[in-house]
Amino acid sequence: MQITRQDHPVRRWLELELSPGETAFWWLGQAGFAFRSGGLNFVFDPYLSDALAVKYAGKEFPHTRMMPPPILPEELVELDFYFCTHRHGDHMDAGTLKEALPRNPRCLVIAPRAELAHATGKAGIPAERLRLIDAGEKLVLTPELSVEAVASCHEEIVYDERGACHFLGYILDLGGLRIYHSGDCIPYPGLAELLASKNIDLALLPVNGRDEFRGSRGVPGNFTFDEALSLCREAGIPRLLGHHFGMFEFNDVDPLELAKREDTAVTTCFPRIDEVFRWRKSAD
Repeated sequence: MQITRQDHPVRRWLELELSPGETAFWWLGQAGFAFRSGGLNFVFDPYLSDALAVKYAGKEFPHTRMMPPPILPEELVELDFYFCTHRHGDHMDAGTLKEALPRNPRCLVIAPRAELAHATGKAGIPAERLRLIDAGEKLVLTPELSVEAVASCHEEIVYDERGACHFLGYILDLGGLRIYHSGDCIPYPGLAELLASKNIDLALLPVNGRDEFRGSRGVPGNFTFDEALSLCREAGIPRLLGHHFGMFEFNDVDPLELAKREDTAVTTCFPRIDEVFRWRKSAD
């Protein structure tokens, strides 16, 4: 496995030349990522608007951005797929969707089946643009890209009246490269064993943690960094990229402090805005 990092602004992501079999991805802040692989362009959970600052203005947690969006919603063009792990506004962002979808007429949105009403309602996604999925299901989107959903526990696993999960994680298969994006999640029994059977190369996990103060005010939490490391060790995932920091002051963690910890079993890193990860699977 060969992974390199270099400066390259995501606003120029379509200009990056890739060799055959190479995948490139950028962090968009929070849990958002932009990918290019196998001639496809797709994004995960981009929060590129100020919708939450408007929603929570004057409240205890005003959701003021700590970082500007690295790319504007209207600059997301030539998209093939748009993945949403759940309905929260920093993951299924109506402000980004309303600008991006009209500019990408072929783009399909992959979202939890349990969130059909929210996706077509408040999020404004046309029903014909949706591809719905639930935990345990797999979608073959193209010959080069498939996705499998697993349940995520955002403090708890929440089901709708039909038993579909409201919070999902996605395992991408990019022609043999396998990436797990958990969405918002904490550890739960059976998760490590499930992931261990999936031969995952890289986990994209939130590491901003949780505590009684945030929980008492209705702010559900995520993995701590130590929990994320432990999950990767138990599941045999050799690489961890931590995210979900630097966006909202009340829900933040310092990646520089976390980066001081070393783990011999798991290679860890924390992304920077306007840094591209280039990745190709080697013969080993």
